[in-house]
Amino acid sequence: MICGRGLVRNGKTAAGKQRYRCLACGASRSGERPDVSLRAELDAFLGWLVGTGSQQGVASLGTARSFRRRTAWCWNITPQIPVTGEVHDQIQVDGIYVGSWCCLIAVAGDYVLGWQWCDTEKKAAWAALLARFPAPTVVITDGGSGIAAALSECWSETAVQRCLVHVQRNVRTYLTGRPRTEAGRALLRLGRTLTRITTATEAAAWLGGLNDWHQSYGQLVKARTYRNGNPIVPGWVRANQTWWYTHDRLRKAYRLLERLSQAGTLFTYLRTEFAGLEIASTTNRIEGGTNAQLRLLLRSHRGMSEEHRKRAIEWYLYLHSEQPMPPAKLIKAQHHQPPKPTTGTSTEDDPGPERYSSGLSAEEGLWTRKGWAGRT
Repeated sequence: MICGRGLVRNGKTAAGKQRYRCLACGASRSGERPDVSLRAELDAFLGWLVGTGSQQGVASLGTARSFRRRTAWCWNITPQIPVTGEVHDQIQVDGIYVGSWCCLIAVAGDYVLGWQWCDTEKKAAWAALLARFPAPTVVITDGGSGIAAALSECWSETAVQRCLVHVQRNVRTYLTGRPRTEAGRALLRLGRTLTRITTATEAAAWLGGLNDWHQSYGQLVKARTYRNGNPIVPGWVRANQTWWYTHDRLRKAYRLLERLSQAGTLFTYLRTEFAGLEIASTTNRIEGGTNAQLRLLLRSHRGMSEEHRKRAIEWYLYLHSEQPMPPAKLIKAQHHQPPKPTTGTSTEDDPGPERYSSGLSAEEGLWTRKGWAGRT
């Protein structure tokens, strides 16, 4: 089989078909050029994989069964985005789960910078992704598990902007959509105004409102309930726990806002030193522009194996990078010509002298009987 690299014309056959010879391996064949066939098969494969159509709709390769047979080798190609070393003003990072795998993604503007597969979001996985790129000016994140530790290790000088939409959702999760206390309703109203802040003056007023809330309801955050003499114990309290915070969910919501405001990660996009950079306050770009499209892609091709789903995500991210190479440039001989498995000759070890015989012996009374054996 010809490998298809460096083809030159080598005359014609008796039937008038063009003959080609490969400069790399020396093999020759007639008819259609193999590199053209592979390119067409890969283009048809990617048109189906990153689209929403069916395999039957790829008319250039015949039926759906013919399509799967002719493009089976395309699953062997693993695309990767080369690292350019460009320093970006802002980078958004997020993760999406695919079966038992998690894909960590980094985007800058409208382009994907890279991805990292892992089992779950953790410091080591985030560090492996962040270490590939120079530190940007600002990174926008939803505050997932392990990202803070990875940022302090890899991008210690980079300013952090927490996604305000995720902060709103976390506050609503703690307080529910209809809090029963006045303190909960006031804190929920404060959280809902986060995404409407566009100036530094409004941000200062919001921080003042959070401080006023603490002045009015701060005692509820510190209130405790003791087990002694209390017949009602919440289900989440441990058996050996002697006390717990009375308004635990209210405390968690306030502590989240307090911690982020003290860290200075709520209104990084409004800082004067970043004026003109148009720093985003949310991760909507990666959530809606990348993750949502990946979920639509997997939903359109539901039923694929986990490895094929991973490959589909890799191809989508690669094709949405800033300067992807033509897919045909990634084709190598080992992709469509996998090495044949070597069949080794198995040799049995010398059994040595016989220790336990399986034959019959007269001493044991297990010999083959002859004659009538007592029959009359």
